[in-house]
Amino acid sequence: MEVRRNDPRAETVGLPITDRPSPPSVSAVVTSNLLDRYRAVRGRSHDLTRGLAPEDQVVQSMSDVSPTKWHLAHTSWFFETFVLVPHASGYRLHDEAYPYLFNSYYVQAGERHCRARRGYLSRPTVDEVWAYRTAVDAAMEEFLGGELPEGIRDLVVLGLNHEQQHQELMLTDIKHVFSVNPLRPAYLELAELESGNPGATTPRLAPPSREEADRLQWIPFEEGMRSIGWEGTGFAYDNEEPRHRRFLEAFALGHRLVTNGEYLAFMADGGYERPDLWMSEGWARVKEEGWSEPFYWERRDGEWWSFTLTGMRPLDLREPVCHVNWYEADALARWAGARLPREDEWEVAAAERPVAGNFADSGRFHPAPFDGSPPGSDTNDSPEAGDIEVGQLFGDVWEWTSSPYTPYPGFRPAPGAVGEYNGKFMVNQFVLRGGSCATSRSHMRLTYRNFFHPDASWQFSGIRLARDL
Repeated sequence: MEVRRNDPRAETVGLPITDRPSPPSVSAVVTSNLLDRYRAVRGRSHDLTRGLAPEDQVVQSMSDVSPTKWHLAHTSWFFETFVLVPHASGYRLHDEAYPYLFNSYYVQAGERHCRARRGYLSRPTVDEVWAYRTAVDAAMEEFLGGELPEGIRDLVVLGLNHEQQHQELMLTDIKHVFSVNPLRPAYLELAELESGNPGATTPRLAPPSREEADRLQWIPFEEGMRSIGWEGTGFAYDNEEPRHRRFLEAFALGHRLVTNGEYLAFMADGGYERPDLWMSEGWARVKEEGWSEPFYWERRDGEWWSFTLTGMRPLDLREPVCHVNWYEADALARWAGARLPREDEWEVAAAERPVAGNFADSGRFHPAPFDGSPPGSDTNDSPEAGDIEVGQLFGDVWEWTSSPYTPYPGFRPAPGAVGEYNGKFMVNQFVLRGGSCATSRSHMRLTYRNFFHPDASWQFSGIRLARDL
């Protein structure tokens, strides 16, 4: 990971805007629902670059981050490589060098440029990448307007969900890029400048609250055999299948996410100074890298601030703590006398809840305080919580679980390069659930399994507590 600190004296400034091709028009004649969906998703990627200058889109601020330009090209490469080249009659590669430059990790699809050096690619230019997208879109529109070969519809839907994943990465990555810039550009303010109507593009964040959130309540769940995983119609990734049974002991979940205020209490009680709270690997990282607060937090004149996509902002004690890695989440849970939930417990708890919350669609791009009003409690030890339900299960922050990312019983990856999408990463990572404020609502479902290495902090990741009963 790169160093977390930046110059606290820097102020937000505007940057020049670049001309770009318009996204595919949704007002054109739609020959199928799939074509309509294709236009909408591809247009969303275009919208996310509003306000970004070419210089913004070529920076790689650490090895986990990819330049915006690369995301735009890679998602086009996916459709070109897996749909157009093998299935569209007469289609020729837009550029012979692009498969090497914009392949990510698909070994069976050919050689690829080093991930950590994507920021070296000053060429092709941003304008050339947009020309590539325009060419791919034109070919895809013609292809989708005809009769599709067997199985191609599912492949295109996979490509669209793949692009939605990269839309989330575009937000998380540009946040890191701007955070290490001493000028501290504010992503949302730049988008509003290009819209010509400042203040109207996105909802305003409320002034940060210095009040603590209501006391955490524990919601009990009975023991029993439960079915986990995807089953039914519609899209799901292969790692969400097959549906299978698991026996769960009785457990309880916190009724909301852990807040900034609660994380500050952990810090004040020596959370980063007590090896008894940490896994050995996590403690080694604390000592080696000097961790002392969550990613993007800074101390200014005795007060805590955090960097957001709206720029630097005083810490709101009621908002969910965000940008914590698994080691930090696990240490906080131990300090609280609790643990992280297992992914099957999370899914059981969320099974009867609508997939609704603070997603990227709101344009907030930042976690929101819990809007429920549970009654106060005299004790934190009782699982009795009356009519209170588990909230904030979807959106806001990806929730770390204690479950390692491994295959479900009976899992089989698809044949060929597309089968490399999820299966080969099932080692040394942990599962996260629920989506975040950077995730599109249409991309989320109950069984979605995200996964990251335990030291990953730049994602919108947070904490929910669990305990045995």
